[in-house]
This record gives sequence, structure tokens and C-alpha cells, in this order.
Amino acid sequence: MNVNIGDILTMKKPHPCGSREFEVLRIGADFKIRCLGCSREVMAARSKIEKNIKSIKTPE
Repeated sequence: MNVNIGDILTMKKPHPCGSREFEVLRIGADFKIRCLGCSREVMAARSKIEKNIKSIKTPE
């Protein structure tokens, strides 16, 4: 899966605040993403994030 820093990910399941959109801050074995609803930052395993991605929006 081709994910870059700055991309907006729409996830299958919402964050507890209700937002499904996250911005990618860091890529590696883990992803660091920021919720666009409440600005909370989350780090999770790459495999877990990639499995839950519904769509990817790249900034222009």
C-alpha cells in the first residue's frame, strides 16, 4: 500500500471522538497518525493501520 506523510486516511472504524479521518505524521514499522476530529496523536503497527484503511487522499 502506498501511503505517504501528509496523506489523509479514511478508516473503516471511527476514532472514539467520531471522526474517521486521520493525517499521517510518520511512517516506518509503526504509523503515527493524528485524528482530524480531536487532534489526538496515535501510534499503531503498520499492519493494523493498513488493514483498516478505507481510502487515501493525497494533498495537492
